[in-house]
Amino acid sequence: MSNFRTYELAKKFYTDCQELKLKGALKDQFDRAVLSIPLNLAEGTAKPTAKDRRKFYYVALGSLREVQCLLLLSGTPELIQQADILGAHIYRLCKNCVP
Repeated sequence: MSNFRTYELAKKFYTDCQELKLKGALKDQFDRAVLSIPLNLAEGTAKPTAKDRRKFYYVALGSLREVQCLLLLSGTPELIQQADILGAHIYRLCKNCVP
């Protein structure tokens, strides 16, 4: 999957987010959501139909939106900008994956 740019961006975003210091329930929810993004992109690529792939890409987009909300709450502008770029890539995947 090294030629799948959105997946590569999601992996880098996940790695960069590991530096963020959150506590308690906020950290637990953030960790689950941020990991869900590259995992769902990866799983989607293995699906045989565009409809199936799109379903997983939309789940990744939903997880990203959750992460964006948590980033806004924690006030981390550099990760917010990175999330916006990743969101644009995932959104295009969703829209271009026509069944």
